[in-house]
Amino acid sequence: MAEAQRLRGKSAIVTGAASGFGAGIARRFVEEGARVAIVDKNIASAEALAAELGASAMALACDVSSARDVEAVRDATLARFGRIDILVNNAAVPQSPTPLEEVEEDVFDRLLAVNVKALYVASRAIVPVMRAGGGGAIVNIGSTGGVRPRPNLTWYNATKGFVLTATKAMA
Repeated sequence: MAEAQRLRGKSAIVTGAASGFGAGIARRFVEEGARVAIVDKNIASAEALAAELGASAMALACDVSSARDVEAVRDATLARFGRIDILVNNAAVPQSPTPLEEVEEDVFDRLLAVNVKALYVASRAIVPVMRAGGGGAIVNIGSTGGVRPRPNLTWYNATKGFVLTATKAMA
């Protein structure tokens, strides 16, 4: 007897889903019966994954730090799937090992925009939809850097500490 699909009838948005952990999450969700919005700035890779996964997946280009982009993802997901049950905040940018005082401001700003602000932007756009639909689940992908900081990754570690604290507060 085949195993029941635990996510049948559910719809998910997975950010940073064109590769790595995000692609793995999207694949697993589809295997479990979910419909998935594969959200990534790399639309070509997102489209390739969506084509691989079939009718249960769609690709959407998005800068996760942009409220307008995230609202467009929300609206497209609702238009195609009719609901949003799961949000996976997976998109993140790394930091090259650099002494804290040598990190350029534009690198710092991008770390904050993608690793921190994106959680706020997505939650603000998606939580009201989940509440109206009777609930949902938000999964924020952190890092060991948030609990066991590594040398010369000060600002990346700090952003992942934010993810952990925000997740606890959101719960």
